[in-house]
Amino acid sequence: MLAFLQRIGKSLMFPIATLPAAALLLRLGMEDMLDIPFIQAAGGSILDNLPLIFGIGIAMGFAKDGGGGAALSGAIGVLVLEAGVKAINEDIGMGVFAGIIAGITAGMLYNRFHDIKLPEYLSFFGGKRFVPIITSAVMVLISFVMGYLWVYPQYALDATAEWILSSGELGVGIYGFLNRLLIPVGLHHVINALIWFDFGTFTTEAGNVVNGEINRFLQGDPEAGYFLAGFFPVMMFGLPAACLAMYAAAKKEKKAAVGGMLGSIALTSFLTGVTEPIEFSFMFLAPLLYVVHAALTGVSMVVAYMLDVRHGFGFSAGLIDYLLNFNIAENPLILLVLGLFMGAIYFIVFYTLITKLDLKTPGREDEEEEEGEQDPVSSDYDEKASVFIEALGGEDNINSLDYCTTRLRLTLEDREKVDEQTLKRQGSRGVIQIGSKNLHVVVGTSVEFVAEAMRRQMKDK
Repeated sequence: MLAFLQRIGKSLMFPIATLPAAALLLRLGMEDMLDIPFIQAAGGSILDNLPLIFGIGIAMGFAKDGGGGAALSGAIGVLVLEAGVKAINEDIGMGVFAGIIAGITAGMLYNRFHDIKLPEYLSFFGGKRFVPIITSAVMVLISFVMGYLWVYPQYALDATAEWILSSGELGVGIYGFLNRLLIPVGLHHVINALIWFDFGTFTTEAGNVVNGEINRFLQGDPEAGYFLAGFFPVMMFGLPAACLAMYAAAKKEKKAAVGGMLGSIALTSFLTGVTEPIEFSFMFLAPLLYVVHAALTGVSMVVAYMLDVRHGFGFSAGLIDYLLNFNIAENPLILLVLGLFMGAIYFIVFYTLITKLDLKTPGREDEEEEEGEQDPVSSDYDEKASVFIEALGGEDNINSLDYCTTRLRLTLEDREKVDEQTLKRQGSRGVIQIGSKNLHVVVGTSVEFVAEAMRRQMKDK
């Protein structure tokens, strides 16, 4: 079940990747920016069709080869599901859940039927052409069931959303804490999908009804942005300060080795809000620090809420999104003050815990643990991919290979064959074991290039 939920989380990255483009177009077209309505409408069109985009993206993510046939089937699945449900009960609005259900269904059907052989007189409809057909038929059945039964999960979701959105500091604090705490198992994407794309409703001046914290904030909802603002102080100041603390606590002879790495991932977090490279640098070496980090994220969310700060992002809470959405935020300058405060807290807490408890953060490993770490880390993706394949037990040991923002996601034949030390020496920042055969290898923001190089060197994976 955990592996299945992680596949959903990984697949959500495809549609989420469209958000920066949508947010950029939407903001640039607004009156306080370029005042070009058609650009604003272009960005809004992406956000208005999130169920369809989710259906396409998740189907691709579930398909073992990411095939276009799965994407087309996901789109058809969404159209059939939404139309069928509405025909039964016009009051039902499944939102992005229509895309999630249709995408999962289409992706699984694609894996099952993409190479099906039909009788000669029906051979034209065989193989990948059969997948949209079977998806349509299955989604008709699902739409019939959902048309009568979705009222119950919709009621539960609405009640949950109402509680979270109306619980003030408690709601944003719990969300911030869970958002960070679920990162190690990759399930933060699932809870983010609920908050970002489903919870809350707002009717725009044009009469369009939009859902989700991100869409409502970008469309001008005065009640949206509270569940996003508190991330800016953590991602722009808190985690970079944690990097500074780890550098300050590193052994003198190791500072030069870890300084460049910590500096680059700190800058990445500050500018873009991509934090996993930092978090995985201490998540496994010092789990206590990660729990503290999750708690401090919750604190930042609560304080931002109490100070009546509303801000939002299209991708993540880095400087780029902070500046892009500055004019539509409420009290955004307070986030800079709060960020400096959180940065100081992160540095003091991290440095104190690392030094007092002798936590083995980067640059503080014992000598026996450092043996062999002087091996050069290859900057050539093909060379790194070759080493990774060998360290993962060889091509025959890898049943499937995929990736998300910063990590490789693998299903292995025998996980005992994995050489974690070699992976670490080639730049991996951590290895996560999921179930009996699944493994995540944290690579960083260059993961896509490593994964594609590995795929080129592997056959039929």
